Amino acid sequence: MLKKTLLFTLIFSLICSVLLENFAYADNFNLKSKSAILMDANTGKVLYEKNSHEELPPASVTKVMTMLLVMEALDSGKIKTTDKVVTSEHAYDMGGTQIYLEVGEEMTVDDLLKSVAMNSANDASVALAEYISGSEEKFVEEMNKRAKELGAKNTNFKNASGLPEEGHYTSVYDMALISRELVKHKNIFKYLTNKIDSVRNGKFSLANTNKLLWNYQGADGIKTGSTSEALYCLSATAKRGDTRFIAVVFGAPDSATRFKEASKLLDYGFANFETKKVVEAGKVYGNIKVLKGQQDYVNAISKNDEYILLKKGESKNIKQIVSLNKYVDAPVKAGSEIGTVKIYNGNNLIKTVSLKADKNVKRTNLINAFEKIYKSWIKNTKSL
Repeated sequence: MLKKTLLFTLIFSLICSVLLENFAYADNFNLKSKSAILMDANTGKVLYEKNSHEELPPASVTKVMTMLLVMEALDSGKIKTTDKVVTSEHAYDMGGTQIYLEVGEEMTVDDLLKSVAMNSANDASVALAEYISGSEEKFVEEMNKRAKELGAKNTNFKNASGLPEEGHYTSVYDMALISRELVKHKNIFKYLTNKIDSVRNGKFSLANTNKLLWNYQGADGIKTGSTSEALYCLSATAKRGDTRFIAVVFGAPDSATRFKEASKLLDYGFANFETKKVVEAGKVYGNIKVLKGQQDYVNAISKNDEYILLKKGESKNIKQIVSLNKYVDAPVKAGSEIGTVKIYNGNNLIKTVSLKADKNVKRTNLINAFEKIYKSWIKNTKSL
């Protein structure tokens, strides 16, 4: 009986210690915002959450998704920053924050995106939405589709601007997922970090609504929002070294509180955790012999940069072991797995990354075989 009691006490103590280790921050933050989350941008790991899946109106933080679709359209070549967009009557009719587009006015995608990112312009958001999808309604369909693809389960967008509308909601967790995807597009930062600028050849001034840009180390995005219904909202991100965190707060009672509480979450992240890049995209981790192929070797690479999130001070224990196939038989398809990189923290395996073939290698044919024999003969002849 005594042994069972001691065993139960030991197990209970271990569980409590783990819970306290993971959630010690909860009693220290005392956030006034309705919901909040801190996410590591590189790994997607959640480090803090409060009502993270509650469905709430996001106000203009909606525009994080709008900007994501714009960036994806730019990166795919569907549109260009120099394209001129003609303002429709529907875009002109937008209320709230705007740059006062006139019906028929032309403005480049670059200036419209700048106006969305910095000034939170509702008319610019709708103009871009219509240009990309043909109508705001169609664009909203794409917003919701993309949100689901990213794993957002508590999101339903009704417009591209974030203006109040029944049934328009998301959660801080979903918005962190969307924000995480947006910051993968490096070109967005020239808009997100721009503090003061203008459009219409300097006639209309823009000032970034994200005040963290002025007073938080490493802050470089993303989006503010506020309405009487949503109160004050913010999706914030900051980067120091390889480490990037995303903090999202919804329903703060005032503007100062949203910035203060986002800063508090980011502070917690940078004080306690660090991100380490363990595999580099495109780096050759070795080459493997190809049997019966038109080429003799294929390189083993990783398609993406890969990161791990560690508690501060743990990086000295990290090691990696590269394992490659001894050979592969032709034909070889680019992207096929030909090895792994295993990441260890001490003796504990914490991540396995696949290494892929960097190119296609066709199976050799008779002509190719004779060419290889001939080249080998010429090479040997010259060495005599």
